[in-house]
Amino acid sequence: MRPRPANKVTAWSADPTAIVEPGSHIGEGTRIWHHAHVRAGATIGENTSLGKNVYVDAEVTIGSRVKIQNNVSVYHGVTIADDVFLGPSCVFTNDRYPRASGADFQVVPTVVQRGASVGANATIVCGVTLGEWSAIGAGAVVTHDVAAHQLVVGSPARPAGWVCQCGRVVSHDVAPPPSFDCGQCQVAPA
Repeated sequence: MRPRPANKVTAWSADPTAIVEPGSHIGEGTRIWHHAHVRAGATIGENTSLGKNVYVDAEVTIGSRVKIQNNVSVYHGVTIADDVFLGPSCVFTNDRYPRASGADFQVVPTVVQRGASVGANATIVCGVTLGEWSAIGAGAVVTHDVAAHQLVVGSPARPAGWVCQCGRVVSHDVAPPPSFDCGQCQVAPA
């Protein structure tokens, strides 16, 4: 069921229990762990890690160097940029008015920009953008856009400060600081 690249230079790996449907596009060096499922039409960049029990829906795009922890489902309509971290069991939705009958199902796009981190068990309601290097606290329920470098926590998520590229809090002020440099960042600039 799982396609394997013929050329080892473009190799990716998947646990034997994973399902990688034909028609999905997997980048070099990507690792897919136990019981993960990648649907046809999904695109995953290079050197990305999909943890145990991760589900990647059809037509989803996931960038390079992304780390998706166990039990995360990335549904149709969600776009994940490079260098994103998705914590264990975080949740994305893709329909504002879900019903089992589904006659009115309409995918509402969600964008997670470069370097953003989403904490464990956070819920990202569809239609939002998580800005570059933003940080979503564990258990937060995000219902509005999050600015670049902004830290949000709680349910519903509310601003709690600003973070640098390595994730350290650099300010708890409402307004962004003049610099997001913590003095310790080892992350290459965009």
